[in-house]
Amino acid sequence: MNKILMPKATAVWLVDNTVMTFEQISTFCGLHILEVKGIADGDVATGIRGADPIANGQVTRAEIEKAEKDPTYNMASVSFNHNPVPNTTKKKRRGPRYTPLSRRQDRPDAIAWIVRNHPEISDAQISKLVGTTKPTINSIRDRTHWKSATITPTDPVSLGLCSQIDLDSVVKIAAEKLAKKQAKLKPVDEGEALQPTQAEAPVAAPAEPKTEHTLESLFKPSN
Repeated sequence: MNKILMPKATAVWLVDNTVMTFEQISTFCGLHILEVKGIADGDVATGIRGADPIANGQVTRAEIEKAEKDPTYNMASVSFNHNPVPNTTKKKRRGPRYTPLSRRQDRPDAIAWIVRNHPEISDAQISKLVGTTKPTINSIRDRTHWKSATITPTDPVSLGLCSQIDLDSVVKIAAEKLAKKQAKLKPVDEGEALQPTQAEAPVAAPAEPKTEHTLESLFKPSN
């Protein structure tokens, strides 16, 4: 595989704009995995502007999409094109939200808040909402993140990582998906399974007691 130009700048871009794993990014950029983790947490490459490897002709968009779908796949770089011609007709793919370097340290608190208060939101939705990666979300969920001891769940809106409109939209979509899933798994209600009972027959009125007619009663003069 060709050596990547500006590996740290490329890693910054991949962290902010894809959901690739740290291992995939470190392999592609030729960096140590701890450097990639440091970039994601805002401790490494502070102030370095991300370099788009697609625009630089170092990798194709198809390769990135393939890597995002398969965490074990290692991207293959292409021949460098130092003066690429921008494709203005192709719609830019919307990636995860870019998070300013000054606010990246708040992302663990925001992720912890979302995981605790909205477990129905998927990891992919969290990644796009606050600009993080699935490995970071998993490490916060299972408390293996290096900042676990100091993480304080905080609303991502108050931290400035997303808008209230974006958060409400994600919560609504996740709730709808969960409701559809539960509806498919919900057993048939017993009340609905029961057949309607037939109308009860009217209760017959008690029969009047029969009067026994004897010969004496028939010929007995009336008073």
